[in-house]
Amino acid sequence: MQQNPPKIFIYVALPCEAKPLVKHFNLKKETTIQPFAVYLNKEVCLTVTGLGKSAMAAGVAYTQALFAAINPPVLLNIGIAGHIDHTVGRLFLIDKITDVDSRKNYYPPLVFTPSCCSASIQTVSRPQLIYDPEHLCDMEASAFYETAVRFSTGELIHCLKVISDNELSPAENIQPKQVAALIAAHVAAIEALLTELSRLAKLITVQEPELFAQLLQRYHFTASEQGQLKKQLSRWAALTETPIPGLDQSLFRKGKEVLSWLDQHLSEIEFSL
Repeated sequence: MQQNPPKIFIYVALPCEAKPLVKHFNLKKETTIQPFAVYLNKEVCLTVTGLGKSAMAAGVAYTQALFAAINPPVLLNIGIAGHIDHTVGRLFLIDKITDVDSRKNYYPPLVFTPSCCSASIQTVSRPQLIYDPEHLCDMEASAFYETAVRFSTGELIHCLKVISDNELSPAENIQPKQVAALIAAHVAAIEALLTELSRLAKLITVQEPELFAQLLQRYHFTASEQGQLKKQLSRWAALTETPIPGLDQSLFRKGKEVLSWLDQHLSEIEFSL
């Protein structure tokens, strides 16, 4: 849609979650886009998807197709979540996502030191009145992550959640103005996270293209395998600033063997926060 598409994509479920972010990043509503409310500046695209997993998945897929980018973008889901006893207003970066319906788990790679605490979250299909003692709870995170990894690399895809309710202050008491205030209180932390993710994205963008092009010239990759290759090279660039060692291209006969080799060596990379 744009000659230079945004590099940062923020996804929220509710208009009240979007309001303080639209103000802080000076975003303007794109009136030509009808299926979702989309706000833009040159660097940032914010989409209000609506509540629930289906709405979130559709919103992510729609805007990523609309603003197709060559380089992997930063994708961030910002929203509210509940917990049995965490203080209302506390901020968490999610390190594990569980979809309660499918029982699938996702692990956003944290290759940097976050400025807030991390936590696991369970995504449900309907509001919960009984809180899990270990996990945060929301209605969008799993759908966001599962869809987002089709368009970028995991190191650039994250969920940031603010506690909006607990046993002493249950979900039915939540008001839109309160939600907007909870998000507004953390705009500095949100901007700091986006700055760090943008730094990682630049490293990935700089280091990926030459080897990617070389491998495409030497081996046959299906369209799906090309996407996998780009993700693997992007992961390598995010996890380590060194070139890929020992990639003897004469050892491989086809693209699938290259993907297998990269997958094995990526799993062996150690990193610490």
